[in-house]
Formats: sequence, C-alpha cells, structure tokens
Amino acid sequence: MLPRLASARRVGWLVPDPPVLPSAAIPASRLRRPRAAFTLLEILLTLALIALLAAALIGGSSALIAERAPSANDVFWTVVRAARKAALNSRQEIGLRFDEKAKAFVLSAADPALARTFPIPGAPADLAVDFLSAQRTGGAILLGGTVVETEPLTGGVTFFPDGTCSAFRLQIRLNGGASIIAIDPWTCAPVIPPAPSL
Repeated sequence: MLPRLASARRVGWLVPDPPVLPSAAIPASRLRRPRAAFTLLEILLTLALIALLAAALIGGSSALIAERAPSANDVFWTVVRAARKAALNSRQEIGLRFDEKAKAFVLSAADPALARTFPIPGAPADLAVDFLSAQRTGGAILLGGTVVETEPLTGGVTFFPDGTCSAFRLQIRLNGGASIIAIDPWTCAPVIPPAPSL
C-alpha cells in the first residue's frame, strides 16, 4: 500500500480499496508459470555452430588424406595412364620397367623426349616390384609366409600405339607381404576376378 493511503486510513478517512480484477481480465500467459524451454533462436544458433564445426572437421580430414604420400600402387596407376597416353599421342611403343635401386617406374621410348621417371616417394628399402606374365607359370616360393612368384618378365612391359598393352600382372612386395594385380591388355586396367560359382 502506498504511504499516503496508509496514513489516510489511520486517520479514519474512507479510502476505497483498489479494484480487484476478475481472473478473466488477467491474460492466461500471466497466470501460468513460465516453462524452461529453448527458443527458436537458440536452436538455430546451436545448429549453425554444429554445421560450422562439421565443415571444419571434414575440411581438415580431407586435407590429411590429400597430404599422405602416394603408395607404390598409386604411382603405378599414374604411370600406366601416362604410358598409355604417351603411346596414343606419339604413335610409338612405350616401355615400362621398375628400377629397383631408384625405387622408381621408368618409361622408355624410341624418342628420348618421351622417357620419364616416376619415383615412389618415401619408398621403404624392402619394396620390390615385379612384372609377371599374364599366365601363372608355376614358379613360386613361400617367402616369409607369403607366396611370391619368382619368374618376372625381363625388360618390363610395352604400351602400344593403339591403346593396348602387353598382358601382364604386377606383383608388389612390401613389409613381408605380396599383392598381385592382373592387368587387362585391352584396357590397361585391372582385371576383375570372376565371381565364385555356387
């Protein structure tokens, strides 16, 4: 109560009480206790922050993937594309071999301008690459628990001016393991193995 009204009542003056509003006159929003909830703005800001963090993480992880050194397999497929393109454009046969000492694939041709070397960055000392004949000849040994074929093609393989290559398989030996990739002579792409029969 206001101080003036209190003093007026003490003296005995008749002061009317303030009017009491019926509950219908008070808005329903004021009668209820406010609930704890998030506003639309808070939800949108949270989603925007999550999207920003996700974009940063995805961008960072793709940079990590892009920065890894190419493997011997990656360099081999780069060389195959370059050799096939050089053979088609120059209309000359292009030879491909692997230099064990330099740990690099070497392209050679009758035209010295087409000769190129593709080193394998960070190649370990035990890396060995062999070009094998397309058909298994039976010359294989068990080396460190891994079957390794022992009859590589001498002189490497050839890419022809019509876009084909000699039929061969590539054997990459690294860290005690060996992987063999069969190459299709018509497309110079990996041969897809047949599905097992049921």
